[in-house]
Amino acid sequence: MIRSEVLERIRKTPEVSVLIIGAGINGIGTFRDLALNGVDTLIVDKGDFCSGASSASSHMAHGGIRYLENGEFRLVHEAVQERNRMIENAPQHVRPLPTTIPIFKIWSGLLNAPLKFLNLLDKPSERGAIVIKVGLIIYDSFTRKQKTVPPHQFHNRAYSLGKYPQLDKDVKFTATYFDGQILSPERYSIDLIQDAVDEGGHAMALNYASVEKSGEDGVVLHDEVTGEKIRVKPRVIVNAAGPWIDGVNEELGLRERYIGGTKGSHLVLDIPELREAIGDHEFFFENKDGRIVLIFPFYDKVIVGTSDLPVTNVDDVVCTPEEEKYFIDLVARIFPNIKINSKDIVFRFSGVRPLEYSKAKTTGQITRDHSIKHDQFGTIPVLSLVGGKWTSFRAFSSQVCDEVLQHLGKTRRAGTEELKVRGGLAYPQSQIEKDEWISNLAHETGLSNPYAASLFERYGTYASKIGRDVIEISAEPLQSLPDWTRGEVVSILRNESVIHLDDIFQRRSSIAWVGQLTLAALKEVAEIAAAELGWQPEKKDAEITRTVNEMREKHGINLA
Repeated sequence: MIRSEVLERIRKTPEVSVLIIGAGINGIGTFRDLALNGVDTLIVDKGDFCSGASSASSHMAHGGIRYLENGEFRLVHEAVQERNRMIENAPQHVRPLPTTIPIFKIWSGLLNAPLKFLNLLDKPSERGAIVIKVGLIIYDSFTRKQKTVPPHQFHNRAYSLGKYPQLDKDVKFTATYFDGQILSPERYSIDLIQDAVDEGGHAMALNYASVEKSGEDGVVLHDEVTGEKIRVKPRVIVNAAGPWIDGVNEELGLRERYIGGTKGSHLVLDIPELREAIGDHEFFFENKDGRIVLIFPFYDKVIVGTSDLPVTNVDDVVCTPEEEKYFIDLVARIFPNIKINSKDIVFRFSGVRPLEYSKAKTTGQITRDHSIKHDQFGTIPVLSLVGGKWTSFRAFSSQVCDEVLQHLGKTRRAGTEELKVRGGLAYPQSQIEKDEWISNLAHETGLSNPYAASLFERYGTYASKIGRDVIEISAEPLQSLPDWTRGEVVSILRNESVIHLDDIFQRRSSIAWVGQLTLAALKEVAEIAAAELGWQPEKKDAEITRTVNEMREKHGINLA
């Protein structure tokens, strides 16, 4: 995935069967599926890969148990099956996650669903044990045959307080079921892109390239790095721009309103007491205002979220002080004795869910389902991918791929239901097998066992390729990030279309997310990037300044 090679290919051959606009997870999933089926496809994004809505998810692969209350049984059924597929096909990125619901009432919430159907409910009453039990029985039934995760369990107050001593003493029950944890959505996306590009040379991926209208037989790509404009002539356009779908369509002269997204923000907290209190469980519950919220293990940190607010300006969303206070307060609802303040926050993130435009009374009633909208740009069909969620991306992408193949007069030759994602191939299952795999990598490469374990955690079995790169380039640890080597950084710079420093820290890795990004780390990696990418001193300084500003303005972190 060398960016300069992609640009040269487009200059020489502007004709392409499919142009996908937007490299979030829906676009990337469609890109991979089309490549697998031999379709020459170009995916572009005005920013980096997975830098928009897909980067701001709650890091969960879940069926959406609360959607049952909206009557969205098809969506939940699809999502829990897809959750299991993600755990099986991308085990390096998605792991089974025990999820615990603290329950403070028994009968409450029985009328929530009927009142919602009658459009008479603005704010639901708190769900009690009976409602939650029924929901979990239905939830488990959707994937009973797959048996990827265990069925739910209910526990009484004594058991619950014994297992979670910090839990609010008013709890009556806890219910525990399984969903999935996506450790790094960004890394997952990069792996999917790389798999597509490796699939027979049919696929090209280009970041930092926006789209402009140019007649009715094609579009112009504007290279945001150099300013160059290149004409492209696709037979089909897939608009996968997420919250920006309406803006992209407007650029093409299409005026329909499809998107009415909502804002979701989160905090990443460094509080060992809270991390110990939740263990390896997500806590999923209602806050006092009826909003479903979560406290979620994230490496040795904790994610707290999420909000669900109407939004008008998609480009300017950040986690506000009001949201920050809301998140800090919600922890006290479940763990009243654990104190949190703003100094415990190591990262803030916020994004816009690309939900379908709706006149629902509350944001929680807006469907999370996905759909394809059809338009025409001259003679070119335009398919806009509205809605969807991380968990169901593969199913949605498969549906889109089928429609595109129909437009092109082609037949499907391969599916993705059981297709492993890069480092998920030959992934060891038990902890003993994982330890053995890591020891073999260390022995074969001469790398230390702890560093081999870090590579395995980041890349799965693809760590063997990264490990070989490290040995060939340099196994020298970074002074500011001893868990990283110079060779690993160079391997990313050479193979993953890195344009800016923040691409490395936020999307090729989780360094910024877990609070490990310091000014020293920024400068050290900038030196490596400058040497590898040929940056002049002023360019290197500009990249450092860009990342410092990005972290301060979008994530509330002051590196300076």
